[in-house]
Amino acid sequence: MTGGVRVRVARPEDLDQAGALTAEAYHADGLLDDDGGYGTELRDAGRRAREAVLLVATVPGAGGAQDVVVGTVTLAPAGTSYAEVAEPGELELRMLAVAPEARRRGVAERLTTAALREAVARQARGVVLSTLEPMVTARRLYERLGFVAAPARDWGHEGVALHVLTWTPPAAPGVMVESATWVPATVETVEGWRLGFSGGFTRRANSVLPLGRPADLGATLDAVEARYDAVGLPTVVRVCAAAPAGLEEMLGSRGYAPVVATDVLVRDVEPPPPVPPHPGVRVVVSEHVDGPWLDGWLGVKAGGATADATTARQVLAATPARYLAAVGEDRRTLGVLRAAFAEDWVGLSCLVVAPEARRRGIGRLLTRAALAAAAGAGARRAFLQVEVSNAGAADLYAAEGFRPAERYAYWQR
Repeated sequence: MTGGVRVRVARPEDLDQAGALTAEAYHADGLLDDDGGYGTELRDAGRRAREAVLLVATVPGAGGAQDVVVGTVTLAPAGTSYAEVAEPGELELRMLAVAPEARRRGVAERLTTAALREAVARQARGVVLSTLEPMVTARRLYERLGFVAAPARDWGHEGVALHVLTWTPPAAPGVMVESATWVPATVETVEGWRLGFSGGFTRRANSVLPLGRPADLGATLDAVEARYDAVGLPTVVRVCAAAPAGLEEMLGSRGYAPVVATDVLVRDVEPPPPVPPHPGVRVVVSEHVDGPWLDGWLGVKAGGATADATTARQVLAATPARYLAAVGEDRRTLGVLRAAFAEDWVGLSCLVVAPEARRRGIGRLLTRAALAAAAGAGARRAFLQVEVSNAGAADLYAAEGFRPAERYAYWQR
């Protein structure tokens, strides 16, 4: 029932299922005794989708049929009818529900993790929820994800005591630290904006960091576009919390659109999680990019296409880093990961696993080994970047204690 679970913002065709499932789940948990007013409210997923953010967990329908909704949760902005305790700037987690037949499969955790990522994307200063004393399992989940008790905000309703938990997004490394771990082959500056050029090798190394607001936003974009046109590359602009006000509107008016959204996830390096034993596999750590590591990365990343190894090596080697490789008994490279250092941060990137070695825990092995290596090098905080659409990576990193800190998008025309 939960194979291929995906969490996303609800679509119109999901609403009937989401409403029915919410009421069913509350019945199953003994939280809804009849079909009175609250039952009607639970079934009204359409209103939640209009007035708040409604997320659904779905699995593919049989034979190509409509996706089946197996879970749902609502994120309510402060001041809306669904927010009971949220303060300005907070989003309130409401009506988390999982179909009885889909429970004990991690659906609730995926929904909650996705809700936190969505809250960060909307630049909320925090997330708040209310829970009941008997909901021990749910509370353990919330605390594992970083929620803390706020007893001063506890409240009651119709004789029922409710305990409030809050979650605050962790500090992000910031665009300067992130960019310091992935340096383009050539960097130019236009009105304070940083332009990266690397022959088209990765979007990160061939995009614009709009640092600060220039006197004339339109004229600056004209100059930026001219530089990328001159080298035959598309103009790609990173839009994040640090971008100048009005940039999205200006880009939209010029025909740009977001092409990929990325979450920045962070965690403390200390204490690093234990590196699990992995019979038949050893992790090799080097301070330099060697041929097998580079071949292992480009062979998967390029998907069989020809990649410029010289440019790749130049971009990778521009920052102090550790290069980790999982090597099999036959000396084949099964997976690789890069850990690059800037200030007291380590940025994890380039995690790939050879197709024939997947679903063996190689990604977790490399991630933990990288955190151990980073701790030994004196790093205090770790970050990584995951495309919002990459659900598998999101699940892996959430399980390894990474939490959302920021979301940015690349805009291109």
